[in-house]
Amino acid sequence: MDFLEKNLSKYVEEHCSAEPQELYELYRETYLKVLSPNMLSGNIQGQFLKMLCHLIRPKSVLEIGTFTGYSAICLAQGLPPDGKLITIDINPELTYLVDKFLKKTGTADKVECLIGNAMEIIPNLDVEFDMIFIDADKKNYLKYYKLVFDKLKPNGLILADNVLWYGKVVNKAEDIDTQSLQEFNEFVQADDRVENVLMPLRDGLMMVRKISD
Repeated sequence: MDFLEKNLSKYVEEHCSAEPQELYELYRETYLKVLSPNMLSGNIQGQFLKMLCHLIRPKSVLEIGTFTGYSAICLAQGLPPDGKLITIDINPELTYLVDKFLKKTGTADKVECLIGNAMEIIPNLDVEFDMIFIDADKKNYLKYYKLVFDKLKPNGLILADNVLWYGKVVNKAEDIDTQSLQEFNEFVQADDRVENVLMPLRDGLMMVRKISD
C-alpha cells in the first residue's frame, strides 16, 4: 500500500513521531493473529489522524470500520477532553483485541464500539458529527458517504481511506472494489457541496470538507 520507494518510505517513517509502545504491540499482535493484517492503519497514517484531531478539536467522530482498533485509538488520542468516538465494525471476533488495547492505551472512556451492519446502525445514530472516517468494505464507500452526509456538521470532515487502491483506480476496473472506488472518487469530485483533496498518503486518503450553508 506504499507507493514510495523503500528507502524513501523508511526516511518518512524515521521523520515522524515514534510509534507508541502500545500501538506497536497492537500492530505486532494484529500481524500475528489476524487475517489481512495490512488493513491496519500503521504509524504514519495513525499520527496523521491523531494530529488532525488535535488541530480541529472534534467533539464527535464516527469511524466506519474498526478492524483491530489502531485508527480508533489514534483518533481518540487526539480528541479534546469532551470528545467522543463511535466506531462501527461488522466482525465481533476482533472485539477482544479492540477492547484490550483501548484499555491499554487509556482511550476506552472516549470510544463507543458498535458491532453490526453500519448501513443499519448509522440511520439510528442521533448525533451530528464533526469528523467521519470511512475505512470499511470498499464496494459500499459511496453508500456510506451518502448515508452519513446529512449527519455531518457544516465545515465537518469526511476522510476515506484506500481510495487509490494499490494504484488500480487509474486503470480499467476489473473488480468490484476498484470500480466502486472509482465511482466514489468521481462522485466526490463532482459534488458541489464539498471541497476535497486526494492525498497520496499510504494507499490514498480522500479528505472532504462539507461547505458551510
